[in-house]
Amino acid sequence: MTSDLSATANRHLWGHFARHGAGITPPVIARGDGVTIWDDRGKSYLDALSALFVVQVGHGREELAEAAARQAGTLAYFPLWSYATPPAIELAERLADYAPGDLNRVFFTSGGGEAVETAWKLAKQYFKLTGKPGKYKVISRAVAYHGTPQGALALTGVPKYQAPFEPLTPGAVKVPNTNFYRAPEPLRSDVKAFSRWAADRIAEAIEFEGPDTVAAVFLEPVQNAGGCIPPPPGYFERVREICDDYDVLLVSDEVICAYGRIGSMFACDDFGYVPDMITCAKGLTSGYSPIGAMIASDRLFEPFNDGTTIFPHGYTFGGHPVSAAVALANLDIFERERLNDRVKHNAAALRATLEKLYDLPIVGDVRGEGYFYAIELVKDQASRETFSADERRQLLPRLSSALFDAGLYCRIDDRGDPAIQIAPPLISGQPEFDTIESILRSVLTEAR
Repeated sequence: MTSDLSATANRHLWGHFARHGAGITPPVIARGDGVTIWDDRGKSYLDALSALFVVQVGHGREELAEAAARQAGTLAYFPLWSYATPPAIELAERLADYAPGDLNRVFFTSGGGEAVETAWKLAKQYFKLTGKPGKYKVISRAVAYHGTPQGALALTGVPKYQAPFEPLTPGAVKVPNTNFYRAPEPLRSDVKAFSRWAADRIAEAIEFEGPDTVAAVFLEPVQNAGGCIPPPPGYFERVREICDDYDVLLVSDEVICAYGRIGSMFACDDFGYVPDMITCAKGLTSGYSPIGAMIASDRLFEPFNDGTTIFPHGYTFGGHPVSAAVALANLDIFERERLNDRVKHNAAALRATLEKLYDLPIVGDVRGEGYFYAIELVKDQASRETFSADERRQLLPRLSSALFDAGLYCRIDDRGDPAIQIAPPLISGQPEFDTIESILRSVLTEAR
């Protein structure tokens, strides 16, 4: 059966972001329970990435499958196109209760990229309806990943993902990210000065493009691509000021960071800012069923609340009743097991455990927040010299295979300077942290 599955995958399955041919066969992951996954040969692995920053409550939660079955037996599907369903209504209310400020309007999508696409489209139409039709441009950060639909792809700051699909959707502008480890030399010793510098590049970009042309700024609370890049102190406070000064919307892209990954339901709360929109997905159902959402402020909804104006945008499976029911059951687990408090309590221990790896010369930086960390790899620890393109092509695939062979499922992020990303399920604790560190230590020692 195993060989049949592999052969069938090679013949028919087109993997996402995957290489094919040349004898490459994807591992077949057949089962999961708690923090462990198994392949179709019965070998187990510690899931140190929550599959893809998704499975917050762990694998094998029967109550989530049961919630899906119950809802499917009552109403398996109905669209939200001028109609509503009980699970979508209840979930929208619950998300609005969790969200900060007056973010009370929830627009459901099928996933994260669609949520980002929705936010950009809403920003453009909102300004058209409020007398500023020239505001259509959006600002995002270098190396940031915001999805692959055409609009979201333009926001994404990874050129190799964009090049095959050019010309891109017009209007996307890039500014520096907040990687303090790679800060310009004069700012490397002063994190507050670096924070102000990075935030002010957004104001500079708005001025350069023209304030009457810029609609929104899209920022992840902790940037994923480039290796879990947290914001320096004061960064989001300054960005909020800039957005207010120029009447530009602040979108908190929390497709990864929401639902406990950093410690709160929404990571903007962890960093003390209130955005105009939140985009989210992944952990909302812990991956047991697909769903995403764009959550907007009452201010943004107001022009559509006149009985006439519509937002001409939607998805067939947005707010799917089964997915919404699973999300509600997933959030019940969060509250019952106090998973957000667990992350806040254990985050320092995860950091301390990973920081033990600093004694390895190949480890340059350990950074992140909550249960979302990266270990940046360097050629020389003292000088912070990174690997050449040729060295990366040789090292990173071998490193990825070695970690997986050693029983650790994680991610080698090569979209910026090379880094290993760690994001275990929120049910993880010190035993899992120790296993992660032990396997990383063994493989990185051998790699060096």
